[in-house]
Amino acid sequence: MKAKDIFDLTGEVALVTGASSGLGRRFAQVLAANGAKVALVARRRDRLADLQSAIEAAGGKAAVIEADVTDRAAMMRAFDETEKAFGTVSILVNNAGIAHADRALDLTEEKWRSVLSTNLDSVFLWAQEAARRMLAAKRQGAIVNIASVLGFGVAKGVAAYAVAKAGVVQLTRALALEWTFRGVRVNAIAPGWFVTEINADYLASDEGKAKLRDIPCGRFGQDGDLDGPLLLLVSKAGGYISGATVVVDGGQIVALRG
Repeated sequence: MKAKDIFDLTGEVALVTGASSGLGRRFAQVLAANGAKVALVARRRDRLADLQSAIEAAGGKAAVIEADVTDRAAMMRAFDETEKAFGTVSILVNNAGIAHADRALDLTEEKWRSVLSTNLDSVFLWAQEAARRMLAAKRQGAIVNIASVLGFGVAKGVAAYAVAKAGVVQLTRALALEWTFRGVRVNAIAPGWFVTEINADYLASDEGKAKLRDIPCGRFGQDGDLDGPLLLLVSKAGGYISGATVVVDGGQIVALRG
């Protein structure tokens, strides 16, 4: 079988959270470019509308759905609107997340709960709803949760984030164990440092550049480095993969684990 056939997503309906910028924007574009109809979910409607235009200009199909992933009612509406536009979601990319830079002694309960709610609780709830609908429609599907190398090792100032991402790794395994035999595969991607609009200035600073010492590949992640892992996990190419976390970090995890 040729690569273009095994990775083809024609007929699939994808929903990407956190699609307005960064990795989520790229995920949505890659899915659409390979044939999936894509529901773009985030809080910034103007950003989503811009992405929709870009996808449609390239020949793809996309729908804009403004929603906060921590809002249960907004989640239900997002799935309902996607079904109305394209049909049952068969690919969910749980990408939405927030970061923080607070040392543990200064980390407030409010910030702790906010990070865990966005980065872990919402991952479970959106995956749960996606699976419920896939099973009700008797449709096989794939869920990809976005974890992080910080789910395997820690750094100072990111306690809540690291705990949440470690939870995503374990949650992925737990859901895969329960849902794979019913036709819903669940996997995760754990990126290392990737250059996005949020961290570009920091990674260009002396402090940011110093992090390159911990990356055997000698560079930060760039657009395109996650395309292959994503397509593998959501397509026929990854039909026998479930419960896995694919680390994409240029070898950084080797340094984290010592």
